[in-house]
Amino acid sequence: MMPGSDRDSHTWREYQRLLSRKTRRRYFLKHLPRCGLWSGAGILVLVILFYSVSWLSARFQHEQWRPHKEVRREAPKINKSELASVLVNLDMELLASSAVQQVRHNGSALTVEMSIVPSLQHYASGLLDRSGTHAAAVVVLRPETGEILAMAQTKGVNPGENFCLKADLPAASLFKIVAAAAAIEARGLSPRTELTFQGGKYTLYKSQLKQQDRGRYTVKTTLRDAFADSINPVFGKLGIYELGREIMEDYAYRFLFDLPIPFDLPVDMSHFDVPEEEFAMAEVASGFNKRTLISPIHAALITAAVSNGGMIMEPWMVKTVRDSEGHIIYEGCPNILATPIQTSTAQSLRELMSGTANEGTARSAFRPLQRRDTFKDFDFGAKTGSINDPSDQYRVDWLAAYALPGYGHGGLSVAVLAVHGAKLGIRAGDIARHLINEYFRS
Repeated sequence: MMPGSDRDSHTWREYQRLLSRKTRRRYFLKHLPRCGLWSGAGILVLVILFYSVSWLSARFQHEQWRPHKEVRREAPKINKSELASVLVNLDMELLASSAVQQVRHNGSALTVEMSIVPSLQHYASGLLDRSGTHAAAVVVLRPETGEILAMAQTKGVNPGENFCLKADLPAASLFKIVAAAAAIEARGLSPRTELTFQGGKYTLYKSQLKQQDRGRYTVKTTLRDAFADSINPVFGKLGIYELGREIMEDYAYRFLFDLPIPFDLPVDMSHFDVPEEEFAMAEVASGFNKRTLISPIHAALITAAVSNGGMIMEPWMVKTVRDSEGHIIYEGCPNILATPIQTSTAQSLRELMSGTANEGTARSAFRPLQRRDTFKDFDFGAKTGSINDPSDQYRVDWLAAYALPGYGHGGLSVAVLAVHGAKLGIRAGDIARHLINEYFRS
């Protein structure tokens, strides 16, 4: 190593550091005005933003400012009580071709969508017109929802009247459903309870209404068989000795007699007389009187209570009503109307009504269905009724029935009223069979 090299090296490094500091100082002094200008501008912007936000916030709070939203004008709604005025111009015959109709209401065009099944409505209307009856009406509804699937009548009915909603004719033996429900639920009878009677099945004389039947002409039966064969003296004695006025009145009200039935169209109230005399009580319980009146839609609801576990759903047929712009201004939906009986009572009544369809007074109507593979897993139940009208000019023929598929849903409740004149037309039971077959066939 040469002498003096460490010192010279140290001196050279010091010189380079000093030179670097001088260079940075000159660069800083050169750009100092520009940096000061940008820094001042930045501070000024921050101050302006701070005071602007403060001023705007105070102003908006003072004026309670909110972001502007477009206000959409809602179409005026209609309620169920107004439906009748909307449907006054509804053409029921057109429902056989389409479940959607255009109507005018208060000068506006409305679109009404119905629950009616057009093919079934068309078939029902044609069937009734070919039935050879003096007048006839049918109501087909879905028990679990109350939706009306078909509501038809013969063309001979007075124009402007809906025969399906009128309660002008006797209920006849349909009232045995109510009496049987009261006997089972209030008095503890069962389908297998043994009962007795004397005389004819379809007569009702005071001599047949003794509390104890004795003698060689006494006939033993069960509640199921008495219901299936519609034995009047058995139900007459139940009315006098088991039910009485208070129980009969209670169950008549439970099943909506003398009570309004809410529907999209006005429905006549079905009428029940509360009798004072024992014989009159026997007549009412057996349906052997002309004072208990019922409408076809009410008959369908009573049957629906049996097939729907004791629950009556409010009947309805209007799904939606839309205004000219397509806005929904009314929308129908299922609602519980009444629960007249317990589920166990409904199950016992199904056993009684099954007996009517399989072995009783409706067996000839249902036997052709039971022979078909389509219906091998179905549960059918029915109640028949037959009596003269109050004027004794016409024969009133009823059938109220249900058809429940084995898979447990999608069943039908059907009520048929056939009024026969001098010529006997198609019986109510046969009309019901054709309707059930048509619906499940399609």
